[in-house]
Amino acid sequence: MFDFDKLLEKHIAREHKPKKIGKYYPSEVGNCLRKVWYSYKYPQEIDINKQKIFEVGNMIHAFVIDVLKNTRNEKIKLLKSELPFDMRIDKFQVSGRVDDLLLLKVENKKLLVEVKSCKNVEAVKKPHFNHKLQLQFYMYATGVHDGAMLYIDKNNLKSKVFPVDFDRQEAEKIVERFKLLHTSLLSNKLPPAEGMENEEMKGFCRYCEYVDKCKRNET
Repeated sequence: MFDFDKLLEKHIAREHKPKKIGKYYPSEVGNCLRKVWYSYKYPQEIDINKQKIFEVGNMIHAFVIDVLKNTRNEKIKLLKSELPFDMRIDKFQVSGRVDDLLLLKVENKKLLVEVKSCKNVEAVKKPHFNHKLQLQFYMYATGVHDGAMLYIDKNNLKSKVFPVDFDRQEAEKIVERFKLLHTSLLSNKLPPAEGMENEEMKGFCRYCEYVDKCKRNET
């Protein structure tokens, strides 16, 4: 017969592309900047198991798109999915295909919706800190200032939707995060260890592959 696990691993490995300083991704802005810095300076081999989890999320996202495309609710219309993203900031670029972002028309108003899969949607009481940062940045860059987070349970497809208000001051701080990342990479200076210092990022260290380097302030 055939080994599907090996086929899947080869497929995931082909999709993985090395990072280049000066080109950044929208999904990075909500992570601890020190972790992102390390991912450019000390690229690691792709974690196949983590990527498999991401692929499950992509499948759920594709299902959400299918549901919205085929809805007969006249008040809701899917305008765009998998939005291409390209934004110049100073001398660097933030770009990529945003797989988890949807543009809807809801009651004649444009709405940016970020879709995230989760293990237990009942445990989600509010949008996650890093997800809100991403959505704020998308709203800033696209000019669509109405947003929402849609969480989908991987086990039973139950969902929760949280509205997210646009905050221009918050969005401009996010742009400054990208600038700090860029200058830190060029100067080889570590950015702050946000996972250890920021209360809303405390749990990030638990899953970070660079936590030992971070504790040693290694450059």
